[in-house]
Amino acid sequence: MDTLQWLTDGVELPALDFQLIRTWIGEVASRHNRIVGPLTYIFCDDEKILEVNRRFLQHDYYTDIITFDETRGRRISGDMYISLDTVASNADGVGEGRGRELHRVIIHGILHLCGINDKGPGEREIMEAHENEALELLDRLRNNN
Repeated sequence: MDTLQWLTDGVELPALDFQLIRTWIGEVASRHNRIVGPLTYIFCDDEKILEVNRRFLQHDYYTDIITFDETRGRRISGDMYISLDTVASNADGVGEGRGRELHRVIIHGILHLCGINDKGPGEREIMEAHENEALELLDRLRNNN
């Protein structure tokens, strides 16, 4: 795997098993016939993600993740902004643990880079199925370590 960066903008870096996540991302990409290139995750708050959403996408709303896709061929690459505020409120809203929801959002960006969309008819359900499959893989990887 090339470069995987974890940055912050206005928030503390979440406590994650970064080596496990690196392995997980590589495995998920491989299962989608992709290889991992440079990836940057930028953890931020709601105000920062709203600013990014307005500036680059002309969207005036909060979101959990914004993925800037720089994928070329099979080599996935990109920058992903994740609002820890929205991840927390989404987790609370669906009764999910915040750590689990953060993992879902982390892999959601990877799945977008692998070509899976979630805006068209029926696509959200397809994305959720891939997210759930990836989270099950994470559990297996965690239990094997």
